Amino acid sequence: MSKELLTESLIKTVNHIAIQAGHEIMAVYQKDFEVYEKSDDSPLTEADLASHQYIVKELTELTPDTPILSEESADIDWSERQQWETYWLIDPLDGTKEFIKKNGEFTVNIALISNGKPTFGVVYAPVLDTLYYGVEGAGAKKQVGDEVTSIAVSQTPSSPLRVVGSRSHQSEQMLDYLKQFDDYELVPMGSSLKICLVAEGKADIYPRLGPTSEWDTAAAHAVLSAAGGRCFLYDTDQELSYNTKESLLNPYFIAQGPTP
Repeated sequence: MSKELLTESLIKTVNHIAIQAGHEIMAVYQKDFEVYEKSDDSPLTEADLASHQYIVKELTELTPDTPILSEESADIDWSERQQWETYWLIDPLDGTKEFIKKNGEFTVNIALISNGKPTFGVVYAPVLDTLYYGVEGAGAKKQVGDEVTSIAVSQTPSSPLRVVGSRSHQSEQMLDYLKQFDDYELVPMGSSLKICLVAEGKADIYPRLGPTSEWDTAAAHAVLSAAGGRCFLYDTDQELSYNTKESLLNPYFIAQGPTP
């Protein structure tokens, strides 16, 4: 699927898919749920699987010729993946730890990747009924209920600098990184909402100096790019890219608007 096929109709449909997947998650969230263990010991709930199955079914019907890579079906061999020019990259439930804690800071992430770059991304937080979406060259928007507004990164970094960080884990390297700033305040947030806070100008920078996978970041990265921001590697000025290597782990990166 080429970029030209990113029609208004398709964008609205994918937004709807993300919202409906959120409803699938909420059906589990509102009751007692089982917590399983993945092979890497991260928690997996039936909500991840319900969301995954719904999104894959709907995207397959919508764009049958476009491959899909999901956190819950990530065992596609590199020899196959490296042939993909355009594909869907999804995280059916980002922020499983936040889901288990029931703090509402978890999301459904759907991104369209073309030649290693996220060109369209949707992030939906079902508890907050908040949808972020961005399209390359067409800007980024936030929808709360039925109200839609355009969003953009903050053009002037705040004083103190607003640094968004994880609620669930803070690395020593992150704390060392923050020593370069004279004055900052930490804005805690879970899941891909961290990048979205930068995209809508409610935070200035998100340094991610800890492990993430490509499906954790792609959708929010697309939103941030469309809002005028960047996700670039911690040790170079190179933009974070997708499906350009065998490993699906991201290098450390910085998400921000203008340079602080």
